[in-house]
Amino acid sequence: MAKQEYTIGDHNQKSQQAPGFGPGRHGMGPGEKANNFGQTMKRLVAYCNSYIPVILIALVLAFAGAALNVIGPDQLSKITDIIQEGMMAKIDLTAVKRVGMILAILYGSGLLFNYIQGFMMATVTQRITKKMRTDISLKINKVPLKYFDSTSYGNVLSRVTNDVDTIGQTLNNSLGMLVSSVATFIGAIIMMFYTNWVMAITGIMATMIGFLLMTLIMKHSQKYFGAQQKELGLINGHIEEVYAGHNVVKVYNGEKEAKEVFRGMNKRLYENAWKSQFMSGLMMPVMQFIGNFGYVAICVVGAVLVTNDMITIGTIVAFMVYIRLFTQPLSQLAQAATNLQSTAAASERVFEFLAEEQLEDESEKSVKLQDVKGDVEFKNVQFGYNEDQLIIKNFNVKAKAGQKVAIVGPTGAGKTTLVNLLMRFYELNSGEIYIDGTPISQLTRENVHDLFCMVLQDTWLFEGTIRENIVFSKKDVTDKEVENVCKAVGLHHFIQTLPHGYDTVLNDKANLSAGQKQLITIARAMINNASLLILDEATSSVDTRTELLIQQAMDKLTVGKTSFVIAHRLSTIKNADLILVMKDGDIIETGNHQELLAKGGFYAELYNSQFEEVS
Repeated sequence: MAKQEYTIGDHNQKSQQAPGFGPGRHGMGPGEKANNFGQTMKRLVAYCNSYIPVILIALVLAFAGAALNVIGPDQLSKITDIIQEGMMAKIDLTAVKRVGMILAILYGSGLLFNYIQGFMMATVTQRITKKMRTDISLKINKVPLKYFDSTSYGNVLSRVTNDVDTIGQTLNNSLGMLVSSVATFIGAIIMMFYTNWVMAITGIMATMIGFLLMTLIMKHSQKYFGAQQKELGLINGHIEEVYAGHNVVKVYNGEKEAKEVFRGMNKRLYENAWKSQFMSGLMMPVMQFIGNFGYVAICVVGAVLVTNDMITIGTIVAFMVYIRLFTQPLSQLAQAATNLQSTAAASERVFEFLAEEQLEDESEKSVKLQDVKGDVEFKNVQFGYNEDQLIIKNFNVKAKAGQKVAIVGPTGAGKTTLVNLLMRFYELNSGEIYIDGTPISQLTRENVHDLFCMVLQDTWLFEGTIRENIVFSKKDVTDKEVENVCKAVGLHHFIQTLPHGYDTVLNDKANLSAGQKQLITIARAMINNASLLILDEATSSVDTRTELLIQQAMDKLTVGKTSFVIAHRLSTIKNADLILVMKDGDIIETGNHQELLAKGGFYAELYNSQFEEVS
């Protein structure tokens, strides 16, 4: 999925701080409210609803395999007694073979059932995680842009990767283990009482301590698993931001502060991960100790019963296996419970994102603009990122088809906000924007975006060839058209010097300057050839000579198109048909370059301030 290309400029609520140093970087301590385990698991079951029949079949197979394994010790008891009786005379090999064949069938069938259920669960879990990633990807496209103003990209990516992987691994490994463990546990109890109730009580009493310890550990470990997933998302967001702004961190000597922030997050992650893993790691040694204690108790009590001719040696052999079948499920249940706690924490984060407010459904909209002239009108437009704090106030302006409209003003005046509203990245508080007399609120966002091509100050290139980057999402573009566009922006000669020309792959190894990257995005806009054009500081990353070449190319590009140009270099918009001078969300002056200079107002002051050193 392509990352959303447009970024918020003047009135972005997400302040442009050094990466990773912003607010909201604290972690969730173990004392905070843990996730509602039961409610989250219900949501996960509901999410997997279409796969429930297959999962149930797999769980039935797991139950059957466990049941067959539980029956085995009873046959072992018989074969032991046959051998014991034969020690006095002659061993009945026919009976041994018969019982051995039964054991082979039982254990072989159990293996087959477990193999089939493992195959089914692996298939289902991968489809579920695939569906979950797809849903998150689709959700990202539906979430309003304001969500990403307050949430780091790394935190969102952590939900797609770490959290979804955690869910998939648990579903694959823990569900089958949980069912087979329960079946084995219950089956072992039944078979023990069926064989000898005295030995059964002895084994159960010896292992009861382990069950109590397991319950106590589970009760206290859940909060640490929730905090662990929370901190993992935060630290991923911090790393992503610092890596993306590595040059800024270097220039401002922010390495020390970045390390301190990372160290704090890493420490909290370590503490929560250590506590959760330590407590879950206690399960196995505790259960091993209890299991060994159970063997001792069975041998001692069994010896007494054999001496009194109450049981045979075969019964003791069977109970040695039963104790293992009784205690092993407890440790497996503990491990499954630990994994389910991680899954609950991960699922909570995934469902939290999937439940985020999303853009309004526009499937019922039937109005569609295609071949537009390019008349654009802002009528009584009011907007604020916060409803109680308006940035654009009663904004009115008309742009005729084919006009080049420049928007200038100091930082924070609302220039880029106008473009956000025009592209419907944000919805108006009141008023309306019209394209060829049609309110854009009646058009789908996709239709509005199809009417525009954009060149932004922040370049965005993906890993692919130069040709693929230029023709991005545009169908049926010929190589000749790509070359003509690149010649128009002065990029063709540079591309020819590359080893593979237009087929050169742009990745971390491709050493392109900021200006060259900008030229590629300009070529992308030209190849799109939409009726409306937006240029947001499009020449800010190029040198003066390249700027002149681009300006000439832009003059060709804007012929017959309505273009909106946001510029700080006022020399680049002297040929604009209409210049809107903005301040504090209002238009304070309008006119062309010469008219505004003649007025001697705010525009003239801005223009002259850029050249006062030269004069």
